[in-house]
Amino acid sequence: MLTALARTATRRPLTVMLLWGLFLLLGFGLGTGVFARLSDNVPEVPGTESESAARYLDEMDPAGSSITGVVAGTPVADAGLRAEVERAVADVRKVAGVAAVPDPYATPGMIAEDGHALIVPVTLEGGLDDDAEERTLDAAAERIREIDAPDVHVSGGPLLGLQMGERAAQDVKNAELISLPVVLALLLVVFGGLRSALLPLVVAVSGIAGAFLALFLFSEVTDISVYAIQVTTMLGLGLAVDYALLMLVRFREERRTTEDVVEAVHRTVAAAGRTVLFSGLTVAVSLTGLLVFPSVFLRSMGLAVAAVVVIDMLAALTLLPALLARFGGRIPPAKSPGNGEEEGRFFARVARFAARRKAAVLAVVVPVLLVLALPVAGMSIVVGDARQLPADSEARQLQDTVAAHFPPGTGVSPVVVVAKPGTDAATADRIRALAPGATTRELPGGGAVIEIRPPGEADGAEATALVEQVREMRGDAPVEVTGTAARLVDFRQMLAERAPWAALTVLAGIVLLLFAFTGSVLLPLRTVVTTLLSLAAALGVVVWVFQDGHLAGLLGAEGLGALSLTAPPLIVAIAFGLAMDYELFILARMREARLRSGDDREAVVTGLSRSGRVVTCAALLLAVVFAAFMTGGFSPILQIGLGLTLAVLIDATVVRMLLVPATMALLGRHAWWAPAPLRRVHDRFGLREEQTELPREKVPSGV
Repeated sequence: MLTALARTATRRPLTVMLLWGLFLLLGFGLGTGVFARLSDNVPEVPGTESESAARYLDEMDPAGSSITGVVAGTPVADAGLRAEVERAVADVRKVAGVAAVPDPYATPGMIAEDGHALIVPVTLEGGLDDDAEERTLDAAAERIREIDAPDVHVSGGPLLGLQMGERAAQDVKNAELISLPVVLALLLVVFGGLRSALLPLVVAVSGIAGAFLALFLFSEVTDISVYAIQVTTMLGLGLAVDYALLMLVRFREERRTTEDVVEAVHRTVAAAGRTVLFSGLTVAVSLTGLLVFPSVFLRSMGLAVAAVVVIDMLAALTLLPALLARFGGRIPPAKSPGNGEEEGRFFARVARFAARRKAAVLAVVVPVLLVLALPVAGMSIVVGDARQLPADSEARQLQDTVAAHFPPGTGVSPVVVVAKPGTDAATADRIRALAPGATTRELPGGGAVIEIRPPGEADGAEATALVEQVREMRGDAPVEVTGTAARLVDFRQMLAERAPWAALTVLAGIVLLLFAFTGSVLLPLRTVVTTLLSLAAALGVVVWVFQDGHLAGLLGAEGLGALSLTAPPLIVAIAFGLAMDYELFILARMREARLRSGDDREAVVTGLSRSGRVVTCAALLLAVVFAAFMTGGFSPILQIGLGLTLAVLIDATVVRMLLVPATMALLGRHAWWAPAPLRRVHDRFGLREEQTELPREKVPSGV
């Protein structure tokens, strides 16, 4: 298959480049339309009680969305301001699609006790289609913003999702403006030439276009989270550079032994292309664990990110060979290892040290990683609110203004209790008594809605405790709970129930792929254990920073007491796949050296000496991409960015450079062992690269 791809790409390079050019136009033309379709409704899980209750409410009492305006910074009793607010309220009431706008001066609780702020809630009509709702939102929000006051902000409801989508688009643009020049500069340092440095960026741009197009297509059939843009773009950009870097390094090596550019491309695809293929498959398999969860958010993220990985893989196996066939003759071959090049010597020296001092390395590295992982034991997740946005965003400014002028809990989403027909009065009374100020609204058909506002945040400990209390005391009564806190409780339960199955699915797929790649039973198990160590360490640091608040200010964030519910599953799934990426880079070289020399120990040293530079450079480039996305200030993306940056750096340095050679030395020749029946299966069905006549390079024995 790889040979056929290589021959097609080199036989008709212009055709391949033209097809990818059309794909780019489609991605950046049609694909960018996804920015207008993003949703911030992350915690909904089909089949849960909170989702069932919400659906029942929509059927029995369809109500429109609502947004909130706040006017502050000046005495609101001023006659001129009051007249202006009243005119604005009257105008908003006339907007098509607006159902109600209460007079803030005549409605209790709408004016702050200090007299320097007021709230203008706007309720939309139910049943509006997306286009009509957006027009209504724009007209109502714009009219409120015209009020002449120092601080006027409008957000909430569907408007919050639109604002997050706009912020996501701007953050992606800024991240690309930052990361692409830095990546180009680093590639220039790595390759020493502009042509070689530009090729990975061409593949990376293809990955970005693929990310947009994949998300747009998925948005036709399911909701796409506002977080999807940053996550898929950062991963698409990073992996594309990784794969192109691996292929280019191998191409330059092949050019040392042949002047025929096309033959060098064929050899590159046959050898490094196999690693790219398995790497793409392992990353995609790692993300299939997200499909085990019924959450629409997690499933859509898993599908979208896996699609982007496949696009990057195909670009590296088709577009890059076509580019190399057309322009590769101008790319100089790699330097001969006999001319004083030191990179391989350094990594060989590290590998020999770790192998000789395997007990000491394991005794130091493993405890350090476990200590870094300790905060994971206290990890908590929340749905989050506008506080996760940067301080200059309108939604965050609105929330900060309300918090500064109104009592705690103002504007907090209530715990919504749906008492269906047949609920006895005593049960309803006990539910209302759980918190002061509970309100009741009758529903058609004899049911009722009881709204209980928690004393703290909408998804805080008090709110989730209220949900649990209602569910415990209802007995056999037809009572269901929904709202932000109920969705969070159900989301946590879903994670707890499905996480073991997701882990089992991923591990089974990874073990099978690594067995097909290596023919070993022990290597996949060793890989999984060392990868989980680095992953736990990275996640522990994220908890320590963003949940506990240590050093969060350095990243322009703050400790929120919990992580966004989007961060942990995405960090775990993506980081696990990336770790497999680097593991395959190294194992491919080790296996190649072992097949040539037959010496297990020297194969470890030679493999690391020949892959260490690629892995280190790839990790650095990927870290640059992730770090660039941390400049936006959106807390969930900061959490994901920091987690992936640390996971990549820890895995590519501490784990792959120290733990891998130490554990390989500990296993010795048994590292490549498999039972005889499985060995025969691998000999018959296992995938392997075509053997090429590579120079028999050895690391000097004196290193």
